[in-house]
Amino acid sequence: MTTVDPYPVAGGSVADGAGTAPPGTPYPAPRAPIAAGPATPQTARRGGGGDPVKALLHRHRELCERAVDALEVAAGLEAHGITDRTAARFRHRDVFSLAEELYARTPRGEAPTPAPARTPAGPRAVRRFGYALLPGALTFGAAATGTPWTGPLAVLLTAGALVWPGRWARGRFPYAVHLLAAAVVGWAVHRHGAALGAALALAVAPGHLAGTYYAARARRRLAGSRVLEDFAAGSRPLLAGVLLPFGAAAAGAAALAGADPAAAVPLAVLLFLVRLLLRHGAHRAPLAAALALALVPAPAAVAAAAAGLLVHAVLALSRASAHARP
Repeated sequence: MTTVDPYPVAGGSVADGAGTAPPGTPYPAPRAPIAAGPATPQTARRGGGGDPVKALLHRHRELCERAVDALEVAAGLEAHGITDRTAARFRHRDVFSLAEELYARTPRGEAPTPAPARTPAGPRAVRRFGYALLPGALTFGAAATGTPWTGPLAVLLTAGALVWPGRWARGRFPYAVHLLAAAVVGWAVHRHGAALGAALALAVAPGHLAGTYYAARARRRLAGSRVLEDFAAGSRPLLAGVLLPFGAAAAGAAALAGADPAAAVPLAVLLFLVRLLLRHGAHRAPLAAALALALVPAPAAVAAAAAGLLVHAVLALSRASAHARP
């Protein structure tokens, strides 16, 4: 089977730097061999008509004009399927180097305004953490007073905690994942009692803290990376570094609510992964499949769903495009 290169470079391969362009190629062959090494905006312009980066800039002009820095361009290019190997065909060592040239060559009417610094603390961060505390506080208070509608309240509040980050997810049927999450929590509360619902509601707050910490550290790691493979390798232990403390916090929430940790922790981890992937723009189909598996009336169904979604999270969150600013 023959594949067609979506980003052909006129004039042959990068290695030889010469060749004859086929008929209909929009770029004429280069007049002389080009020395190896990363290109800069100045060296790229010397190519005259044989400038493949110019066509790439035209294709992704909206992305380059909207980006606030070269990192945004790099994440967008990766989301469009451009890898370090593709960047080498444009005479760049990696996607970051290619993104820097595209960002530098994008015409702008005025100097771009730098993105405001995001501090981990502040009124907005405190307010969001307060919202994350509400499900646990309300549900635990209802359970402590023996309110009969503690279970439905836990289902509503726990599933509702997924809605806010879910606005960045991609795919059709935007609320299908939230409805499935509500069904999963409701089914678990029906089988194991209202104490499990209270434990899941209490786990919303540590889940919010873990997700916020992960997003900040991943963004910082992305800013310090120069090759996509390096970022992917560093993002995997970062995910494990937030998942393990969250699992411990979920176990503590189960003990506080009087629920069975063997039932509460796998389900809390599943919901945490769903929330994390929704916040980072993942497609809804794998999330819906994992939640549908958790509805199977089998003891190991929830643990299997959480394990499968963890594998998907490791792959999806190791992409730079998952950590671009929404």
